[in-house]
Amino acid sequence: MGKITGFLEYEREDRHYEPVEERIKHWREFVRPLPEAETRKQAARCMDCGIPYCHTGCPVNNQIPDWNDLVYRGNWEEAARNLHSTNNFPEITGRICPAPCEAACTLNIEDNPVTIKTIECAIADRAFERGWIKPEPAADRSGKKVAIVGSGPAGLACAQQLARVGHDVHVFEKFAKAGGLLTYGIPDFKMDKQIVARRVAQMEAEGVTFHYNAHVGVNLPADKLLSDYDALVLAGGAEESRDLPIPGRELRGIHFAMEFLPQQNRRVSGEADDGEPILAGGKHVVVIGGGDTGSDCIGTSIRQGARSVTNFEIMPQPPLSENKLLTWPDWPLKLRTSSSQEEGVKRDFAVLTTKFSGENGEVKKLHCTRVDDKIKPIAATEFEIDADLVLLAMGFVHPVHQGMIEQLGLALDQRGNVKADTLAYQSSNPKVFAAGDMRRGQSLVVWAIREGRQAAHAVDKFLMGSTTLPR
Repeated sequence: MGKITGFLEYEREDRHYEPVEERIKHWREFVRPLPEAETRKQAARCMDCGIPYCHTGCPVNNQIPDWNDLVYRGNWEEAARNLHSTNNFPEITGRICPAPCEAACTLNIEDNPVTIKTIECAIADRAFERGWIKPEPAADRSGKKVAIVGSGPAGLACAQQLARVGHDVHVFEKFAKAGGLLTYGIPDFKMDKQIVARRVAQMEAEGVTFHYNAHVGVNLPADKLLSDYDALVLAGGAEESRDLPIPGRELRGIHFAMEFLPQQNRRVSGEADDGEPILAGGKHVVVIGGGDTGSDCIGTSIRQGARSVTNFEIMPQPPLSENKLLTWPDWPLKLRTSSSQEEGVKRDFAVLTTKFSGENGEVKKLHCTRVDDKIKPIAATEFEIDADLVLLAMGFVHPVHQGMIEQLGLALDQRGNVKADTLAYQSSNPKVFAAGDMRRGQSLVVWAIREGRQAAHAVDKFLMGSTTLPR
């Protein structure tokens, strides 16, 4: 906890954003950190609630009251040590996690939770600024080699944990840089890519070897990893996008979000992209899907100079606020407005797209209808909307099966993910482990970090018979 009367004395004050008219002109992060004195004051609001319900909301088991108290008392270095004991990348979760811990905060009963995410980010950023984050190479080598496929948050967390107990860890990434969706999916205005690069540098100094442009199952046979390594961890994510197979889908100008977003990230970083450019400038853009990916498409389209941006969600509009007595401390269903949605988008709910139409092979219109809460079309509610660019951001159904998973012959669960439990993390091949979205399906960065850490625990135990790594 922080100050025993802090929650009575101080009101919640969170980070502010750069004004919309300024931030849409660039691709940099636009969140303005709180001054140190204000951050300590916010940490002081952590009350002696007896049962820290924030723990129930945090997948990586952050010891939130502990580091809140340390920040309140000005012991930032110990707060950083505590935070890193449960989370390999708090500077990432402090930027892009939706903060289920804040929803579970006891003070959220009055819509006034502790600014946990902001404090977490402040601790991590200060730790880097003060040079407290250093490589932690293992003192002894185990003689075991581990291959990890995918360098997203699950793969990175797993790799760092295994390297720190002495294994020779090799990460195989199909793209030119590490990070997975952290690098190629999340826009730069939400997270600067140098944040990922400096963690990769730390891990390289800890002995992790990264292999880029290594697409396992495509230009690198999966069985080679099985034969060359003592264990294989699959952390390649759930990359099979949910499609919209309706009339007109073949028209040009209709793209998956993950065809659109990586292109812009490559432009910002100066990395070459061989694909046909997908740009929103001067176009009527329609984004189908109301989640985080859709939000990222909105902010990117606005910065590219879209003529208009419309966002359709098939589900009905959520309530403005939740019933605390029914939902707290669980994650509530309520209307949320992202920073990108604040920048100039028309949002519409309970809309089903039934057909695309166009001219000369290019999309020009969406044909839609209203639906009820059971997703059934409502008669006489059909309408049309102009569209020069349609971005499908309706989520991801499961990992890509072609290539690696098929070559390894792994069993899948009912949803098409690699089948493995959350204790051993072993697939149907005991030498092959699966973690993150590849095992659990589309989820949050913080869940990927948790699974990567827990998979590392399981792999170390598999290789050595016992482990000192935390779960």
